[in-house]
Amino acid sequence: MPEPSIRGTVALLSCLLILVLVNLSIAGKERLLSEGRIVYLELDPVDPRSLMQGDYMALNYRLAAQLSAHLPKQKESVSRLPGLAPGTGRIVAALDQQSVAHFVRLDGTEPRARAENEIYLQYRVRNGQLEFASNAFFFQEGTAAQYESANYGQFRVAEDGEMLLTGLYDEQFAELGKQALD
Repeated sequence: MPEPSIRGTVALLSCLLILVLVNLSIAGKERLLSEGRIVYLELDPVDPRSLMQGDYMALNYRLAAQLSAHLPKQKESVSRLPGLAPGTGRIVAALDQQSVAHFVRLDGTEPRARAENEIYLQYRVRNGQLEFASNAFFFQEGTAAQYESANYGQFRVAEDGEMLLTGLYDEQFAELGKQALD
């Protein structure tokens, strides 16, 4: 059995390592927010807010519907219905003039160089559901009406396809909820 001073040293070093890793993760997210490419994903009709979890909007993306047709299915999901097989990956998406992403192909299915207007977007499948970065947008209590006209989710995207949701926008690409912050 190790001496108490060795255990204390190991515990202290473990805590320091955890703090360093957390701070590196935060710094990476901050860098992505400041330097990431702005990309919009078109929203499908969104679900109403949840009273149990606070004020938020469940997000569904048109890109996810296009992608799901290309992903492997599992025979039976938790709900006893066929669902998407769990996993992660990335797609190649083309950006139009407004920086709206459109599905092109799964990354690696047709190995070739990306066009100038193409980017990577990371996705994950959990519990049979396809997600890009976030499937929910939380907002200040009492401001739900400001987000009802949401047509796009704005993301900051890194070169490798990592994504961070930064806001919701209407069909004219005007940021929603800005008046709640002023």
